[in-house]
Amino acid sequence: MSRPPVPPFIAETAAQKARMAEDAWNSRDPARVALAYTPDSRWRNRAEFVAGRAAIEAFLTRKWQRELDYRLIKEVWAFRDNRIAVRFAYEWHDDSGQWFRSYGNENWEFDEAGLMRIRIASINDSPMAESARKFHWPAGRRPDEHPGLSDLGL
Repeated sequence: MSRPPVPPFIAETAAQKARMAEDAWNSRDPARVALAYTPDSRWRNRAEFVAGRAAIEAFLTRKWQRELDYRLIKEVWAFRDNRIAVRFAYEWHDDSGQWFRSYGNENWEFDEAGLMRIRIASINDSPMAESARKFHWPAGRRPDEHPGLSDLGL
């Protein structure tokens, strides 16, 4: 299975790959997201270690049961050969109604078919008032005209 764009990445294809990841994660469909990873993909997400598509799908199912009304923006930080580093922010609330903005960085490594084989994520959660939200698009893909992280000063 091939998942273009494939490495080696240039600025345009790295940005394309990051937007594709953002779009998939904003779908909040664990099965769809898991298909972007190799069957034996390895993750570190905060302090949790995940290996393989089935575990990724289970992880994402748990995540989006807890992180409600999730909206994510990713931005390429750097790239080289088969690796991309992104920074991101996402907004969500818990079941008590407390809103958060989560900030982080991810390091990605891809195989020759364009599937991600390693994902290392560092994330910090910052509680916020609902009135501080900046991500106001309807559930799903961020509209092209919506500002990105740099435009929002994040």
